[in-house]
Amino acid sequence: MPRTPARLAFAIVLALSPAIAATQAPEAVPATTQTEVEAEATQALAPFMASYQVLNHGRALGEASLQVTELNAPHRWRVDLNMGGRGLLKLAGINAEQSTVFEDTASGFLPLSQSTLRKTLFTRKRSTGIYDWAAGQARWEGDLKEWRQRPVPLQHGDMSALLINLAVIRDAEPGRTLRYRFVDNGRAKAHIYHVAEELEGVRVGELSYNAMRVTRLPDEGDDDNAEDEERVVWVVKGVPTPVRMLQREGGEDTYDLRLVDYTGVQ
Repeated sequence: MPRTPARLAFAIVLALSPAIAATQAPEAVPATTQTEVEAEATQALAPFMASYQVLNHGRALGEASLQVTELNAPHRWRVDLNMGGRGLLKLAGINAEQSTVFEDTASGFLPLSQSTLRKTLFTRKRSTGIYDWAAGQARWEGDLKEWRQRPVPLQHGDMSALLINLAVIRDAEPGRTLRYRFVDNGRAKAHIYHVAEELEGVRVGELSYNAMRVTRLPDEGDDDNAEDEERVVWVVKGVPTPVRMLQREGGEDTYDLRLVDYTGVQ
């Protein structure tokens, strides 16, 4: 069944699985990352801006950007995803923004606040969330179903969708299984990724990479994913963002995000 513009925007947000000013969260306590990796991260977090071409069944729809910014507070950062509604995305009335403020701690990324804005031709939905580590719960408000505004108990290592993307970049090693707990927009569930044993060649534009193929299969009983939907990202050591992100349904490629360029941000 074809996706509506709202589901398309949400799917791409998860695939990069928004640049909105985030609310200040209470003081945080250290968290531990729930992964099956044994080695510590070898690449320090650094600011960057990345641009992606968005394709659907091989047809160019527009561009998306992913940015990591260091804030003035010690160890505090923000990651922003922005689909600006250019090209065919604009004609479809699709515009999505998501943002997470977090701390980069010795035991992992610690989310503090999160915001999402999704716009189509006829709708505008915004939600904001706070990860209250002192109280041990996260809570969202805004244009959400009532059950998604209930408190979500927090566990050490919980991350938003955007932080999980950064964690995969940090943790991926050939042959490893990565386990995270997704807590975002009033929901909590396990995310499990499998890293292929061998590197594979990936060509993006005029550049070729030897990349790690990282696959996340759909969760059982997940209403947001079709049963036959698969997400794949390609990770390259030394590149702070995936070089390609692909969504597959029924064995066919659907939404495909390919890195156009990335630069360090001062």
